[in-house]
Amino acid sequence: MKVCILSDSHDRGPLMAAAVAAARADGAEAVIHCGDIIGGNTLKASLKLGLPIHAVHGNNLGDPVSIARMACHSEGLLHYHGQDAELELGGRRIFLTHYPHIGHGMACTGDYDLVCYGHSHKTEIRQQANVRGGLTWLVNPGTVAGLGAPAATWILGDLETLEFDIRTIRETKVGD
Repeated sequence: MKVCILSDSHDRGPLMAAAVAAARADGAEAVIHCGDIIGGNTLKASLKLGLPIHAVHGNNLGDPVSIARMACHSEGLLHYHGQDAELELGGRRIFLTHYPHIGHGMACTGDYDLVCYGHSHKTEIRQQANVRGGLTWLVNPGTVAGLGAPAATWILGDLETLEFDIRTIRETKVGD
């Protein structure tokens, strides 16, 4: 199963939708959003693409009540988990948070195959040694908004092979 991993969209709905559309074209079956969505309007174009979206808060909450309402009326497409989430997708155990320090700590437990986080706007893909003597994938997709970063980034992840590919998208004009 392939997934679109993104974070820190900061109300840049067209950029988020461009990433989700590209991921869908490359075979993604779900979206993992690591927080800082800000408002519900950010999600509208992406939800129209038909992939289930799993999202958590961030430190820029914006309007979590409207996002939660959207989830209730999304016919199962939007899963707004709150502060963090434990998911099982493609037979993999996944932990989702916004914060790097929490992501790092959860990767160290060895309870998950993959831990995804955001916040820093810096992409990172690495394996973290865990207390069970194994390795856990730790993935930060950067910022799909491109704020404070060299580019707007997201990650296409293959949960079967645990391979992760950093992707970039170009800026779109407001109203696209």
